[in-house]
Amino acid sequence: MKLGGYVLHRDNRDTLEPCLRGLLALCDDVVALDTGATDGSAELARSLGARSVPHAWRGYGDARDAAVRALAPCDYVFYLDSDEEVGADAVEALRAWKATDPTQDVYRLPRRDWAELGSRRFRYRTQWRARLVRREKAVWRPQQIVHEALPKMAGGRVNAFIEHRFATSVERRSAKEDRYALLWALRAHAEQRRLKPVGVQRVASWARDCVLKGALWRGGAEASRLAWAVAGYHAAKYAYLRELRQGGYPELARAYAEGRYDEVFARVRDGALG
Repeated sequence: MKLGGYVLHRDNRDTLEPCLRGLLALCDDVVALDTGATDGSAELARSLGARSVPHAWRGYGDARDAAVRALAPCDYVFYLDSDEEVGADAVEALRAWKATDPTQDVYRLPRRDWAELGSRRFRYRTQWRARLVRREKAVWRPQQIVHEALPKMAGGRVNAFIEHRFATSVERRSAKEDRYALLWALRAHAEQRRLKPVGVQRVASWARDCVLKGALWRGGAEASRLAWAVAGYHAAKYAYLRELRQGGYPELARAYAEGRYDEVFARVRDGALG
């Protein structure tokens, strides 16, 4: 069975090496899709043995599709984000999975989100994520500019932990969630998705991560602050969607509708939200 692996990256040299080492330990071919790195990340990827493939950034869906197309023929695709890695135990578990002649369309792995706030490091939450996908099912579209989930598919699980450097600052995480919320809303507006109550979404998300997933017991007040910032995404995305329905952000909406996704990302990044 042939396994292809990939990671999308830009200026991620500080986390890219452990990410790539895990992929290279498992996969028959590894692509590091370079979306504009200037910090030596592309050179690092090549020095480790990955294939560095340059690609102009137009959003996550477009980049994931390009990475899969760049891989050599394979049966399954395994992918990580540039701030994720798999340790030695996970590598062994995945090697064992690979030897079983798997047949499911998708396999989900547990991802542990780690918070590093000040001098404290704690596990914020654990979520199961689809990361092993049959090549023909690993299909993303350019319209999926952010939170580019694959279609829901029945599948199996592999108990191999992905370690995710989730947050190093509540403020930076909050700003990122707000940007992602606007990007989500632009797509939702184009697809005419329905609105949901803003306040309920934020409280429900905070309670899920803090109480049900246990972040509050492990991280205390800092975990609560982080959870409230993360929950802001769920409130902001519907607030932005409501503004778009009322005619807000016309230039951004037009750029998305016309497929100018590189411009959409640049404007959101730079705060040019006309």
